[in-house]
Amino acid sequence: MPAAGSEGEEGPAGEQPGPGTPKLCGYLQKLSGKGPLRGFRSRWFVFDPRRCYLYYFKGPQEPLPLGHLDIASACFSYHQPEAGAAAAVDEPAAFEVHSPGGAVTVLKAATRQDMTYWLQELQQKRWEYCNNLDAAKRDSRTSPTPSDFSKGLVAKDNPDLSILSQNASAERARNILAVETSPTDLVGEQAASQPAPVQASAINFSLKQWSTEIKNSMSSLRKGNNENRKSVFYTTEEWELLDPTPKDLEDSMALEEKRKHLAEGNKARRPLKDMIGSSKNRTSSDSSPTEWCSGNGNRLVSELQLKYQSQQEELEKLKKDLLSQKELVRLLQQTVRSSQYDKYFASHLCEGVPKDTLELLHQKDDQILGLNNQLEKLNLEKDSLQQEVKNLKCKVGELNERLGMLMETIQAKDEVIMKLSRQLSECEDSTSSQSGAINFPTATCTNKELQELDRLKDNLQGYKTQNKFLNKEILELSALRRNAEAREREWQAKYTSLEAKLCQIESKYLILLQEMKTPVCSEDQSPAREVITQLLEDALKAEPSEQPEQAFLKPHLVSEYDIYGFQTVPEDDDEEKLVAKSRALDLRSLSLSENREISTGVKWENYLASTMNREMMRCVELKNLIRSGIPHEHRSKMWKWCVSLHVKKFKDSTVPGYFQTLLQKALEKPNPASKQIELDLLRTLPNNKHYSSPTSEGIQKLRNVLLAFSWRNPDIGYCQGLNRLVAIALLYLEQEDAFWCLVTIVEVFMPRDYYTKTLLGSQVDQRVFKDLMSEKLPRLHAHFEQYKVDYTLITFNWFLVVFVDSVVSDILFKIWDSFLYEGPKVIFRFALALFKYKEEEILKLQDSMSIFKYLRYFTRTVLDARKLTAIAFGDLNPFPLRQIRNRRTYHLEKVRLELTELEAIREDFLRERETCVEKRDLISDDEEDS
Repeated sequence: MPAAGSEGEEGPAGEQPGPGTPKLCGYLQKLSGKGPLRGFRSRWFVFDPRRCYLYYFKGPQEPLPLGHLDIASACFSYHQPEAGAAAAVDEPAAFEVHSPGGAVTVLKAATRQDMTYWLQELQQKRWEYCNNLDAAKRDSRTSPTPSDFSKGLVAKDNPDLSILSQNASAERARNILAVETSPTDLVGEQAASQPAPVQASAINFSLKQWSTEIKNSMSSLRKGNNENRKSVFYTTEEWELLDPTPKDLEDSMALEEKRKHLAEGNKARRPLKDMIGSSKNRTSSDSSPTEWCSGNGNRLVSELQLKYQSQQEELEKLKKDLLSQKELVRLLQQTVRSSQYDKYFASHLCEGVPKDTLELLHQKDDQILGLNNQLEKLNLEKDSLQQEVKNLKCKVGELNERLGMLMETIQAKDEVIMKLSRQLSECEDSTSSQSGAINFPTATCTNKELQELDRLKDNLQGYKTQNKFLNKEILELSALRRNAEAREREWQAKYTSLEAKLCQIESKYLILLQEMKTPVCSEDQSPAREVITQLLEDALKAEPSEQPEQAFLKPHLVSEYDIYGFQTVPEDDDEEKLVAKSRALDLRSLSLSENREISTGVKWENYLASTMNREMMRCVELKNLIRSGIPHEHRSKMWKWCVSLHVKKFKDSTVPGYFQTLLQKALEKPNPASKQIELDLLRTLPNNKHYSSPTSEGIQKLRNVLLAFSWRNPDIGYCQGLNRLVAIALLYLEQEDAFWCLVTIVEVFMPRDYYTKTLLGSQVDQRVFKDLMSEKLPRLHAHFEQYKVDYTLITFNWFLVVFVDSVVSDILFKIWDSFLYEGPKVIFRFALALFKYKEEEILKLQDSMSIFKYLRYFTRTVLDARKLTAIAFGDLNPFPLRQIRNRRTYHLEKVRLELTELEAIREDFLRERETCVEKRDLISDDEEDS
C-alpha cells in the first residue's frame, strides 16, 4: 500500500521518504445506529489501494477497523441544499456511498471543500483500480507497490506494474468534468495528530429527544399498532456496523407523517376537550385501568404470536428432517439393491468365469464409478459458474437501473437550472429597466432583490458543480460497466480454454493409467513413457509460448525469482523443479486466501500515521503488529528502528563515521579474517540473485560489512554463519545499518562465545532447547529418545544463522521481523513451533533413518506462516525469558566442565604420545591443519 505522504514522513529512525502520492485518509462522520441513538459519529477513514477498500476506525491509534466500504463496486452522490446559508463552503456537507445490494452509507465531511475532495479522490481511486484489474501481471504479493520506504538490495528490484492503456476520450471527458479542490487539515496523514472533530449536531440523543421518543412510542402503543411493538435492544456493535437502508429511511418518513397527522387531530379536538373538561376529569381515573388492561391484552397477543412463529419454525425443521430421512432411506435401498445384484451376479452368473475376468470387471466398475463422480463434480462446477454469470448479469441490470435514475435526476436538475436562469435573466432585465427610476422608498426592496439574486447565483453555481460531478459519475460508471462486460467475456473465454485443457490432461492421465494396468510391450518401448515425458514437459513450462495477447488465457505461472531475489525453481533436477513449483503454487494459494481478510497493510498504515508527530515506542500493539508480519514496503524502516533501539548505547559512545573508519582500517591493514571471508562470499546465498556472481552488488556490500565487523571484534573476527546473517540484513538495510544489525545479533542478543571458535554459547542453547522440547512437546521428545535421534544436529544451524536456508523465504522474513524486535527468545519459539507443526507426521515414522532424513527437509514443507505464528506465539505460552536464562546458566557450567575434562584428556594424550614411541606418528586434526 503506498504510504509516501505529500509532505514526507520523518520516521523515528531519521529516514525521510521521497515525494510521492499522498495517502488518502482523514476524519469523516458516519451515520450509524438505530432508534434514538441514531446519528453521526466521527471515524478515522483510511483507503487501501490494494483492495480498493475504505476502512474506518474509531481513531488513528486503533489497530483494528470497525468495517469497510467496497469502493470498486460503489457509486457516489450528494444533495444540493436549497438554502443559501446551507450551501456555504465552511459548513458540514454529507454525501452518500451506494453499495451493491441497496446499502447506502451516509458520510459527512467537516466542510463542503473536504466533501468535494473526498468524492474526487474516491472516484479517481475507483477508476485506477478498475482499469488495472485487466493487467495480467497485477499481483500485490509478488509485485509489491514501489515505495520510497524500502532500502537495501530488495528495494532496487520493485517491478513495474503493467497498466493497460486507458481510453483517451474518456480521460479527456473526466478531466473536463473534474472540479479542482484542495483538502483541509482534517484530511491526510497530518490529521492523525489532531483531535477528532465533534459537532453539536452529532449529539442527537439529548434528554429532550429521549422524552420525545418515549412519548411517541406511548402514543403509538395507544393507537394499537401491534406491528411496531416489538422490544428491540441495540448493542454497541450494531450501532457501529449497521448502515441505514432505504427501507429504514422510508419507515422513518412514514412515522414522521403519522406524527404530524396525530398532532393536527389533537389541535382539532382541543375545543371539544375544553367543553367537556369536567366530564373528562371525572372519567380520567376510570380510563387508566382500561388502558392498562388493553396493554396487557396486547402483550398476551404478541406472546401468542411469538409462540406461533416458534412452532412454525419447528414444523419447518421437522419437514426438512423428514425429507433428509427419506433421502437417506432411498440411498440405503439403492445400496441394498446393488449389493443384492452383486451377490446374485457373483453366485449364479459368474460360475466358471475365470478369476482374472472378474477382477477386470470389478476394475471397470470402479472406473465407471470414478468417472461418474468426476462428471458430477464438473456439473457442480458448471452450475456454480452459471450462477456467477447470472449474478454478474443482475449486477449489470442494477447498474443500468441506477444509471437511468441518475439520468432522470440530471434531467430534473437541468430543468431547475433553466428555470433559475430564466428567473435570473428576468430579474436582471427588470433591474436594468428600472435603474433610472430608483428612489429612496424602493432602495430597501432593491437590496432584498439583490440578496435574492446572490442567493440564486450561489445555488446556480452549486447545481453546476453537482451537475458536473454527476455527469462525471455517469461517464465513469458507463466506462466501468463496459470494462466489466469485456472482462466477463475474457473470463468466459479463459474458462473455456482451461476446461478444454483440463479435458486434454484428464484424457492423457486416463490413457496413462490404462497403459499401466494392461501393458502391451516392454517398459522401454511402452507409449506410456512418451505420455509421461509430455506431461512432465507441460508441468515444467516456466514461460508461456503464446503471443502476449493470448497469455491472458493461461493461468498464472511461477516466476523465476521471488520478491526477495531467491530462486523459486532450480535449474538442474526435474524432480526438484516439480517440488519447487508445487511449493510456490501452494504459497500463492495461501496468499490469495489471506487477501480475503482485513489487509495487514491497512493496520500498519494506520499505526504509522498515528506516530507521525511522536516517537515510536515499544508497546503491546506494536509487538502484535510485528508478530503478524511487517509489510514489504515498511520492513526497511522497521528493521532500522529495531536495530537502533538495541544498539543505541553503542552508537552514543562512537564518533560519526565509525563504520567507514573501521572499513578503511580493515582494507589498509592486514586482516587475518579476510582470507576466509573471501572464500565464503560466493557460498553465502548462491540461490539469491544479489549474491550469485562476483560482480553482484550484494557481494561487495557483504565484504565491507564483514571486514568492518572483524576489525571491531577481533576476538571473533569471522565465523561461518555471520555471512548469512549479514546477507539477509543487506536485503532491506544499507551497509552501515546492516553492520549495526550484526552487532545487535552478536553482541546484544546472543550470549558470549556464541560465534567463537568453540561455539560454546551455541552448544548451551541446544541443551536448553532439549529441555524445552521435553517440556513443551513430550511425545515428540520421547519419540526421538526411543529411536536415538539427535535432532540438535539439525537445529544447531537454525540457531546459528536464525533459520536462513532452512525455511521458505516468506516465513524466514516474518521470523526475522519478530527476532529483531523481541530478541533470541523468538528462535526457541519458532524452533518448537516447527516441530509442533509437523508433530503428527514425525510420530508416524518408525525408524531412525527415515526420521533423520525427514528432519533434514521438513522445514521447507511448512508454508502456512499464519498457522506457524499462531503456534509459536499462542500454543506454546507461557514462555518466560527468565526460564531460558536460568537454564543457560545451568548448562553453561556443565559444558565448561566437559570442555575442561576434554582438554585434560587431550593434554594427557599428548604427554603419552611424547613418551610412547608407537604413538608418535599419530597426528590430531588441529595439528594437521596447522
